[in-house]
Amino acid sequence: MTKGGFELNGLATGIGSMPYVEPREACSLVLKYLSEIPAWPQLPKKSFLENMYVQFSEGFPGVIVEGERIWVDRSQDLSKGLERLYSAYLENKIEYGEISAKHAAGLHTFLKEAKQKERKAVKGQVTGPISFGLSVTDQNRRPLLYDEMLADAIAKHLRLKAAWQETALRSVCPKTIISVDEPYLSSLGSAFVSTSREQVVTLLEEVLGGISGLKAVHCCGNTDWSVLLQTSLDILSFDAYNYGETLALYPDGVNSFLNRGGVIAWGIVPNDEQALNKETEASIGDRLEKTMGLLSKKGISYDTIKSQCLITPSCGLGSISIEAATRALELTAAVSADFRKSHNIQS
Repeated sequence: MTKGGFELNGLATGIGSMPYVEPREACSLVLKYLSEIPAWPQLPKKSFLENMYVQFSEGFPGVIVEGERIWVDRSQDLSKGLERLYSAYLENKIEYGEISAKHAAGLHTFLKEAKQKERKAVKGQVTGPISFGLSVTDQNRRPLLYDEMLADAIAKHLRLKAAWQETALRSVCPKTIISVDEPYLSSLGSAFVSTSREQVVTLLEEVLGGISGLKAVHCCGNTDWSVLLQTSLDILSFDAYNYGETLALYPDGVNSFLNRGGVIAWGIVPNDEQALNKETEASIGDRLEKTMGLLSKKGISYDTIKSQCLITPSCGLGSISIEAATRALELTAAVSADFRKSHNIQS
């Protein structure tokens, strides 16, 4: 049983983005296929304001969104904006982190549409501080992560965004999962990204500290999983379709994580149209079992693996067609149902 007081064994959920412009259509699809743990849909095709970096930038000191570019103008005096941010952080004023319907139409529609049924949990997501800090630059195109003061401000800003979102989602369901999405962690240790293991952990923990329900971190590429496994996360979400074997390189860390009640979200359904066209429910189910088997061969209890898992797409679905996204959610739901049936897991 997880920290949240409920079983996750093989249930299905999503990552975030969907290829819709109309939020009600996106919510309808999510609620249909991911009914037990639906995730509110981010809609990057609707507006640049729903880009994963812009979406959570509202209120950040000096932020400018112009056309399809986001940056922070450090040539202006940021002191008043930073003072407001730090004051909200110190006083835990989570209303500072409010996300408007203009920036997240899918979230606000979801808060209305998802109330119609009892659910195991609901899931939200926020961009992680490393990815935000590397993607959002100053006026000279220098990533904000390389400014120690602004990197700290980013983490505190995103912490309040996560906390506000969690509170909002609890109007739908008292049990929540908030995922911190960190695609740039796949660049950790490369010559192109200058950040230390200590900085990654410190900034992630700042954001995770604002989440009182289940805390997830999602990375859709290969990374040093030992870094994430040493944080306070409850759910490790990864692209198991393309990088399934990489987790087995860290058996001690994974075993310790599972022994403390951690959950692995297996992103076993591809978010690539070509791959989706060739895969079936059975082929993905086989791939899932084989990938999980790589961990059990390292001495990790298979019973623990299967009871402490979620089934998801490998990453967001916002960049593919509506037909392909529908197919991905259909497969996610079907693979989850088959997995639970084959292992005699009851709802």
